[in-house]
Amino acid sequence: MLDFVANKVHDENRQGEAFAPFKDDVNEYSKKFYIESYGCQMNFADSEIVASILNENGFGATRNYEDANLVLLNTCSIREKAEQTVRNRLHIFRQLKRNKPGTLIGVLGCMAERLKEKFLEQEKLVDIVVGPDAYRTLPGLIEEAESGQKAVNVLLSREETYADISPVRLNSNGINAFVSIMRGCNNMCSFCVVPFTRGRERSRDAYSIINECKDLFENGYREVTLLGQNVDSYYWIDEQKDETVTFAKLLEKVALIDPLLRVRFSTSHPKDITDDVLFAMKKHENICKYIHLPVQSGSTRILQLMNRTYTREWYMAKIARIREIMPDCGISSDIIAGFCSETEEEHQETLSLMEYSKYDMSYMFFYSERPGTLAARRYKDDIPEEVKKRRLDEIVKLQNRLSQESNKKDIGLICTVLIEADSKKSAEEWMGRNSQNKVVVFPKKDLRLSKGDYAVVEITDCTGATLLGKAITN
Repeated sequence: MLDFVANKVHDENRQGEAFAPFKDDVNEYSKKFYIESYGCQMNFADSEIVASILNENGFGATRNYEDANLVLLNTCSIREKAEQTVRNRLHIFRQLKRNKPGTLIGVLGCMAERLKEKFLEQEKLVDIVVGPDAYRTLPGLIEEAESGQKAVNVLLSREETYADISPVRLNSNGINAFVSIMRGCNNMCSFCVVPFTRGRERSRDAYSIINECKDLFENGYREVTLLGQNVDSYYWIDEQKDETVTFAKLLEKVALIDPLLRVRFSTSHPKDITDDVLFAMKKHENICKYIHLPVQSGSTRILQLMNRTYTREWYMAKIARIREIMPDCGISSDIIAGFCSETEEEHQETLSLMEYSKYDMSYMFFYSERPGTLAARRYKDDIPEEVKKRRLDEIVKLQNRLSQESNKKDIGLICTVLIEADSKKSAEEWMGRNSQNKVVVFPKKDLRLSKGDYAVVEITDCTGATLLGKAITN
């Protein structure tokens, strides 16, 4: 999904990663599918739901799109570049269709509703278009497309959570898994298309979440990330026990599955994260001490234009509260440079808020107007692109310094690291993450450790994105 440690600069020249799923028993299926996912973690989690539905209907996954009978792109509408990337990929896949008649091409996810007519009728790039709440209908849509019809279902739902579907873990390392706990978003941030592409918030029942996490743990997974557009607004009523399950209670229920199961979550809205959540994190060692808390801007006026529903001062107080309850908590953020009418002084306010918050890392963008959003209807996108890019560059440089400073403070500390894989640079080193979501690399030497084990590591050095250390015990 996303690399949580490296500072991500999401400008017009970068885009989310794509991947293809693979299943060892692919040959037992008569038909094969290939899927690429773009954008947020929710999209990647949705692709695992789609894979499960397709497996149940006779499709096995393949890594090679040229071998597929069905090629799917799970799309993102957050950035303009994402749409162009998807369109470019679709043109490549159309060539495959010419060489291999009968191949079906489909678009899933957030771009489905807005661009269905272009993809289906005007550009004739796809055979199937499916929105985020309509994946159960995919088998029927495939049948329609096989008969030569254009198959579309982009209807949003107020109930669909896919709670009963067991996701097929795609390209999994067997250690980390993403568990969707809710869908949709009720926050109408003026720059964001999510409420229009994913619909209203609805929470998945707690029992299905707990059971999925238990199953993952029993199958060797050692970390779950609870996913939602705004996890802190999770709310489910257990009518059997007459209990209201808030996000804080859900966190505790997952943490109590086993002390060896690490629990993370993403994403939090600053207005909704509560002291109950913070105290739950403090109480349970296996709830990771890391919060992704998007700020977007350091200017109260810009925050109001963004409809973020908090002020600069309110956000700073929330940061202070997190540090008060958990001084060792890692904090990251999302930041947008050059939003409509942003002045130079307001840009400086963003920089000063970053200095105050001392983010360990950030996802940084310059503003890209998205059709259909409140901002596109209400405000003029009046900041020249060269100004946006210059401001973004200043934000990136500041974050790089903050990340370096944060990592240097960890030198000499001892932390517990969950081993995820070999280091990218050397098979003689392990790579894992600590509770604060920082990547830690350390030599294997003669240690009897494997993927999925915990290691106690002393931090001896660092780069801007990685902590370097040595294991001091098994």
